[in-house]
Amino acid sequence: MEQYMQNIAGMMAVAARTAPKAKGEDFTEIKILSGGDLSRLADEMIDYGKESGKTNFDRDGENVRNSDAVILLSLKGPSHLGLNCGACGFDTCAEMSKQLKMGPEFKGPLCSWRMVDLGVALGSAVKTASLFNADNRIMYRIGVAALRLKMIEGEVAIGVPISATGKSIYFDR
Repeated sequence: MEQYMQNIAGMMAVAARTAPKAKGEDFTEIKILSGGDLSRLADEMIDYGKESGKTNFDRDGENVRNSDAVILLSLKGPSHLGLNCGACGFDTCAEMSKQLKMGPEFKGPLCSWRMVDLGVALGSAVKTASLFNADNRIMYRIGVAALRLKMIEGEVAIGVPISATGKSIYFDR
């Protein structure tokens, strides 16, 4: 089963890479984790939950530990589109760009259209997982821990664990 899940993870990565992006510019980083990296990531998620006092990092960390693989996606060095649309909360793209700083978990503000790009890439990845009936769930908490461990680079990251069992491990909540 392990090899099949690695193949599905690879196809998810392809789907994320080839997903449409604004102006055809790609700022997504994609990594596939498996084996010991999953335990390391799970431990960091649990530790961060305790350290920050935030709930469900332990629950999601155990889900990661019991997964076959995790697909990490991030936005790394995304430029704005230059639309001055205000969707980010600033009047101009230049004004938004001057405000970039590290928050408690991610850097921001970011161009809303680049965040849409990340969402479309995630949607393409999970659609691919579902085509092969691989259980999956998009988890922001994975991205927090992955960035802290430097498993992926970027301003914001998110993860998708996948699993193949008789019942989805991601919905026993």
